[in-house]
Amino acid sequence: MGGARAWLPVAALAFGGFAVSLVHTLVVPLLPLLPGLLHASAAEVSWLVTATLLASAIATPLLGRLGDQFGKRRMLLVALALLVAGSVLCALTGDLTTMIVGRALQGCATAVIPLGISIIGTTLPPERRPAGIALVSATLGIGGAIGLPASGLVVGHADFRLLFWACAAAGVLAAVAVLTLVPAPPGGGGRVDVPGAVLLAVVLCALMLPLANGGTWGWTSARTLGLGALFAVSSVLFVRYQLLRHSPLVDIRAVRRRPILLTNVVSVLVGFALYVNFLSTATYVEAPFETGYGFGVSAVVGGLCMLPGGITMLVLSPVSARLISRRGARLTLIYGSAVIAAGFLLRMVLTERLWQVLLGATVASAGAAVAYAAMPAMILDVSAEHEAAAATSLNTLARGIGTSLASASATALLATVTVVVGGTVFPAREAFLVFFAAGAVTAALAVFIATAGLNPAR
Repeated sequence: MGGARAWLPVAALAFGGFAVSLVHTLVVPLLPLLPGLLHASAAEVSWLVTATLLASAIATPLLGRLGDQFGKRRMLLVALALLVAGSVLCALTGDLTTMIVGRALQGCATAVIPLGISIIGTTLPPERRPAGIALVSATLGIGGAIGLPASGLVVGHADFRLLFWACAAAGVLAAVAVLTLVPAPPGGGGRVDVPGAVLLAVVLCALMLPLANGGTWGWTSARTLGLGALFAVSSVLFVRYQLLRHSPLVDIRAVRRRPILLTNVVSVLVGFALYVNFLSTATYVEAPFETGYGFGVSAVVGGLCMLPGGITMLVLSPVSARLISRRGARLTLIYGSAVIAAGFLLRMVLTERLWQVLLGATVASAGAAVAYAAMPAMILDVSAEHEAAAATSLNTLARGIGTSLASASATALLATVTVVVGGTVFPAREAFLVFFAAGAVTAALAVFIATAGLNPAR
């Protein structure tokens, strides 16, 4: 297969990643409306987001490991089937509990992205892998940037269930494309580590639930502290059990190797920084002029402000690939993280015009595009082929933990440091400045770790 035909499998995998990335943003414009539509409280409706995060955290490493054992394409198709099933369930129901189940099924489909990256890493020739990995990695930002304004437009002019039907249709198209265009690397076989999967689910639930709900429960509440204790105990049990297994769900010995461990740490930091950029943009520009920083734009325009960043991530994917090929994944990760930090510094000082705000946000997105392309490439460079899907899935989980930390920080900070305008509470300028500074610091810390800790000479 040569020429343009050689890129058809990559295009199919990228479209699958795009379909999955829509899932994480399509309900954002719906959240203010759903309590009335579903006859539920705002706290209950928030589980539509929490369920997706939890399912994503649990299913991504599990499906990655199963992909290594029973075939990466097979598990990718299973993940897309879960996306379609969850989307149809949400589209057909008016019951909150049923919709939460549907959103959990949608969250399981997050595994499509690391599975797709691992297929590229094991089937494409070395000279084409960086471009394929960069494109699939970029779908994480592209889908979010396009999904948010598109969802806002649908909510304003049509039945919200159309969003879920659109996700179902995208999932079906992606599955057909993968089935017809993507090769099927064989699995390595082995038994399914059911006890390990259960323990991992306990560990991740104990971690993710407080991150998602700590702002509502209280960070020092018995529920939050109890789950924190459960996380510590279950983590120790999980690690000890995995070390005793001949065919573990997570190869602890491989994960704690310096290149993999530190790359995953950097992934948490970059995931945090990217989500800070994502979370803050619409909220910032939609705030009224009276807050001293906002521009009073509509929710639809606020969503459209994400488009430049998403388009930039798409345009930069081949640039990221060339950087990886010429300078190596480590230096590419350093460059990307440094650009993220620069973007947040711009966001702190360029605030008087809307285009200035968009410039800072777009620069940060550009850095994220470069860094996101480099991280899975680094993981694949130091992972055995029979562990590729599991390794990239854990890297995706690390990024997901970073985004959850950013979400928890935003909930706590933007709801605490506030200003009242016309009887309505809005985040204060100082809250955003702290948030942007946190994004810059985490990105700078990523640069430091990649420079010192991942130095090949060490």
